Amino acid sequence: MSEAKMTSRAATHADIADVHRELMDLIESMPYYGERFKAFEKARFNRTFLRTLLEIDPWHILLLEMDGVTGGFLISGPANGTIFQFWSAIYPDYRGTPLGRFGMDAFISHWDNSRFHKASTYTRPDNRPALVLLKRYGYVQVAHLEDHIFGEDYFVMERKFTKVTDGYDNGISLPLATRLKLKARALLDR
Repeated sequence: MSEAKMTSRAATHADIADVHRELMDLIESMPYYGERFKAFEKARFNRTFLRTLLEIDPWHILLLEMDGVTGGFLISGPANGTIFQFWSAIYPDYRGTPLGRFGMDAFISHWDNSRFHKASTYTRPDNRPALVLLKRYGYVQVAHLEDHIFGEDYFVMERKFTKVTDGYDNGISLPLATRLKLKARALLDR
């Protein structure tokens, strides 16, 4: 039996509906987060927000594929010169495969030596699987935020990158024409 071929790619507009569906399922299924946080995240990560990330840089929705079929993703965004990892997921059919480790390698490989000086993310202290994976890939806990998001504790995990691009990213900002295009697409989603 041959070994599965794993690849990564930037998302396209055609991927947004599938990514959104899988992200909503992931958020709802997470035992580490309270109902208020889940509702907030599901409202925030609507299709328009995902399309906005795509317009900023399609690699902010990094898709993970095994034998040409999408089996997971990492969603990130620019934040004050850093890249913030919002969510990562391995779809149920691909759990137990090396796709999660491949995804972390792909994320680091793509974003290191570019325009960000570090990657940052939050995780709940009781989310042991996430903590183990992050630490395996060089992330360190830099803060413990007590009663931070809707009264829940979070760890801030960071990994240093080598920034080679001058200047800093302006974060999530788009030209007027792009914002109007996104509004029009949002109307079509209804």
